[in-house]
Amino acid sequence: MQPVIALVGRPNVGKSTLFNRFTRSRDALVANLSGLTRDRQYGLARLDERSCLVIDTGGLSGEEHTLDEAMARQTLQAVDEADLILLLVDGRAGLTAADEQIAQKLRQLGKPMLLVVNKTDGIDAVGACAEFHALGLGEPQPVAASHGRGIRQLTETVLSQLPDEEVAAGEDGSEAAEKGDVKVAVVGRPNVGKSTLINRILGEERLVAFDQPGTTRDSVAVPFERDGKSYTLVDTAGVRRRGKVFETVEKFSVVKTLQAIDQANVVILVLDARQGVAEQDAGLLGLVLDSGRAIVVAINKWDGLSDGQRDEVRRVFDFRLGFLDYADIHFISALHGSGVGKLFGSVDKAFASAIIDCKTSHLTEILQQAVQQHPPPMVRGRRIKLRYAHQGGRNPPIIVIHGNQTDNVPGAYRRYLANTYRKALGLAGTPVRIEFRAGKNPYEGKKNVLTSRQQAKRKRMMRHVKK
Repeated sequence: MQPVIALVGRPNVGKSTLFNRFTRSRDALVANLSGLTRDRQYGLARLDERSCLVIDTGGLSGEEHTLDEAMARQTLQAVDEADLILLLVDGRAGLTAADEQIAQKLRQLGKPMLLVVNKTDGIDAVGACAEFHALGLGEPQPVAASHGRGIRQLTETVLSQLPDEEVAAGEDGSEAAEKGDVKVAVVGRPNVGKSTLINRILGEERLVAFDQPGTTRDSVAVPFERDGKSYTLVDTAGVRRRGKVFETVEKFSVVKTLQAIDQANVVILVLDARQGVAEQDAGLLGLVLDSGRAIVVAINKWDGLSDGQRDEVRRVFDFRLGFLDYADIHFISALHGSGVGKLFGSVDKAFASAIIDCKTSHLTEILQQAVQQHPPPMVRGRRIKLRYAHQGGRNPPIIVIHGNQTDNVPGAYRRYLANTYRKALGLAGTPVRIEFRAGKNPYEGKKNVLTSRQQAKRKRMMRHVKK
């Protein structure tokens, strides 16, 4: 089984930087601001030949009755899951009362623990570590996570503290890969209930859910299984209008959200039933459609609405989302769980549609039927000829059509072909992209070479002209 390492400490001591160093990624946001990480962030690390899971946690500040209280619960859950705890402290700031309080709480849990003194670049590392012996957590490990100094020695120490490697019973990595892991990004405006929805799906308080816009700032990946299938849910930061994004941190969060959309197989777009489709929703939906990702729409906060209000909400959403007729729309209550169970039927259907494989003969047959029922328009007195089609990609499905004058195919006819393929193939929840390839003239760029018969005929004509 893969061992689990939890990174714990005060805000802004470099936990996310060390997380990125271990996982060799940029999955955790890093900025010179306190409290940037609020949820547990999981990552896969390769320490020499040993694979392990690393958990980045929110900073512990000791404040109560605020958002920090929820962050502390997240950190304690991460500690409970961990085989080894790395307590990070700031070598430049020195030992603080908060460090002592955190160390005291962690000692009471009886978990294996290492003390890591970060930010020791440019200073006397031995002198910086000296005062931290007072915490009674053994020999401090000096590192500079942002520059990679001391990471090699820390890795060796971590490996010596991890439990012996065990062979897990059941399927191996190749078998799991063959099953496929459906990556589902949950996106939406701030405070529409994305984290609450994921907590409801998982059946635990996995993410911080707080009645305050912008609680989630990072994209948090949560792997889980449902009905024997593997999924990874990605909770993303709420995306606001560009004019409303003032903080640099929030700009980072938007980038992480867009990256999560681009890397997902299926996107669940969460909307607020009581606020309709706002400009931000339309912009975010446009980003999802541009990415070509399969989509499922979840209209949240359906509970508490009267029958008349629900009829009005349906009318508004039918009008504003009419172009999404290929996507499943669910009216749910993430808080109470109503309608949530049906989401994954649509997710599975959308994923299957997005990765479909089609034979060239079948795609060409659909094309010929579509052209027969509705021929392409004339262009400068000549009709566009579409000859055959083949599949050019998946996630989303790409249909490549070959013919003549394909550069002149109007947008309306392109949409007609996309809708035809979607219906003929039984696709749901995924867009279909149509690409055209023009046939080349085989004699283009070649000299006009005459056959021997043509040359003889030409000579006879020339003699006749001379006479």
